[in-house]
Amino acid sequence: MKTYQLPEVKIERDKDRCINCLVCVRQCAFEAHKVDDEGEVYSEDEKCVACQRCVSLCPTNALYIKDNTPFVKDNANWTAETQKYIWKQAETGGVLLTGMGNPKPYPIYWDHLLLNASQVTNPSIDPLREPMELRTYLGSKPDSIEIEMVNGEPVLKTKLAPQLMVKTPILFSAMSYGAISYNACEALARASKELGTFWNTGEGGLHKNLYQYGPNTIVQVASGRFGVHSEYLDAAAAIEIKIGQGAKPGIGGHLPGEKVGEAVSQTRMIPVGSDALSPAPHHDIYSIEDLSQLIYSLKEATEYTKPVSVKISAVHNVAAIASGIARAGADIIAIDGFRGGTGAAPTMIRDNVGIPIELAIAAVDTRLREEGIRNRASVIAAGGFRNSADVIKAIALGADAVYLGTAALVAMGCHVCQKCYTGKCNWGIATQNPYLEKRLNPDIAAERLYNMVKGWSHEIMEMLGGMGINALESLRGNRLHLRAVGLSKEEMDVLGVQVAGSPMA
Repeated sequence: MKTYQLPEVKIERDKDRCINCLVCVRQCAFEAHKVDDEGEVYSEDEKCVACQRCVSLCPTNALYIKDNTPFVKDNANWTAETQKYIWKQAETGGVLLTGMGNPKPYPIYWDHLLLNASQVTNPSIDPLREPMELRTYLGSKPDSIEIEMVNGEPVLKTKLAPQLMVKTPILFSAMSYGAISYNACEALARASKELGTFWNTGEGGLHKNLYQYGPNTIVQVASGRFGVHSEYLDAAAAIEIKIGQGAKPGIGGHLPGEKVGEAVSQTRMIPVGSDALSPAPHHDIYSIEDLSQLIYSLKEATEYTKPVSVKISAVHNVAAIASGIARAGADIIAIDGFRGGTGAAPTMIRDNVGIPIELAIAAVDTRLREEGIRNRASVIAAGGFRNSADVIKAIALGADAVYLGTAALVAMGCHVCQKCYTGKCNWGIATQNPYLEKRLNPDIAAERLYNMVKGWSHEIMEMLGGMGINALESLRGNRLHLRAVGLSKEEMDVLGVQVAGSPMA
């Protein structure tokens, strides 16, 4: 069948600069660059995914990739993208697949929220010369504490639930081995250890070589139960029950069989070459009571030494769901907004289901405070955090910490070409191809992750100091430090913020 689809991008090759070195041919897993019978290199635009690998490595800067948006008659409803999707499904009869997060131009509320700053009567703090505390503890807190004096020294009498101590409010989000390469997993684990924070295995189990990073690892128990066994649970610092994720709320996961090699097979405990299908629901969870039973089963299995988290996607009734999760005994609630990334998701679901993480954080924090149970569970927010300003605004809205997924991949070299599901990642990140995987050096990737989080943490301290705050704990849920620009009254009511220009209370 002749395709009606036009190439998404156009490859421009400067023939005067091109030396036919074949670097682009060797580097492109999508075979967008080829050699003709006379040894001349040429390109096939329709195969290019704009990962920029060839452009980055071309020794003579002979390549340039530009957008090839086709001309269509002006029509706001039947856009070029809409027609492209229809053409593709008319030719294949399949579901449209994509990777990464929602690219639609929905409002980015972080860009409509501004931070407060101290001036004269409440002077700012210089984080270079005065103590500044970014450390926080994730886990259930008691309603009150008792202290007794022993030999003249105060001793905590109240028994605390297990906590995760993070030196910065930034953790690495769930990305499974299989969806991303072993080298990418190792880089995340090593960076977490260096930073004093945590990475999340996702639902792909934990490779045997990474057990050494257990003290900085959060392991997932998802609907497919891939790689879940007692040693896996014991190795971790915390356990996360995955109910949903922001890129595909309400549906399960799928790792294609071609990405299930020997190592992934052993880690996930499934046959080589078999598709790893996660059902949408946990077939033992159909109520809050069922969820509570799994939470306490995991606590019992690990002798109540590890906090248990529950991860959900941000949906319309997320506040009520979070309330039930806190009452069910979860120590941490992880909420993933609709800009959260993924290795593979149906395009229509990724782009049209769920709500922004900004609104979800505020709604959950408000609900838990109103019910007097905010101390029962910490809140980790996820879904498209781009920089340190997004992080500190999330803390002010009510989050205890944030998960980074896409930002971590970009730090390692990802160019967000959204073709993760193909397994042909030219940067060695979202692939199980041994030849491609070697392109990601875990030493370099770990260093880049460390540098990014270190830089963000310095900026967070600068912003805290500018607000006259010397500890992250003092900012959590303090929405008086936020002001809105260009938002409706209804949006500001959900966020719990005032319009810019209104005085501090």
